[in-house]
Amino acid sequence: MVHVLSSRTLLRPTDPDRSRAFYGEQLGLAVHREFGTGPERGTVYFLGNGFLEVSGRSDAPLAPGLALWLQVEDAAAAHEELRAEGVEIVRPPVEEPWGLVEMWIADPDGTRIVLVEVPAEHPLRYRPGI
Repeated sequence: MVHVLSSRTLLRPTDPDRSRAFYGEQLGLAVHREFGTGPERGTVYFLGNGFLEVSGRSDAPLAPGLALWLQVEDAAAAHEELRAEGVEIVRPPVEEPWGLVEMWIADPDGTRIVLVEVPAEHPLRYRPGI
């Protein structure tokens, strides 16, 4: 059995400075660490129980099937904050048939980011008798 101690998602953006501005300034993710020098230096951001590393450079955006899922406390509040920061809102918060509230945004390369709110009464959070 593999015992995973930490997880990290690695993005190689087409414009590292633009992506660092998006994740660090517009989304407000806290920096875990930075390494290297120059425009393609690495920046690792905290993502709750994992990390997002933005480093290097890619000649093309990532595969369209890739999506980052980030759980937030309040999707409506996140919507207002991100809209005020100029983040492109692909889809505002919507309560899905499965009970989660999802909002979609995209990073500068078009990587889809799903912000998910788990309501207090949802089975993922509420388990009677426990």
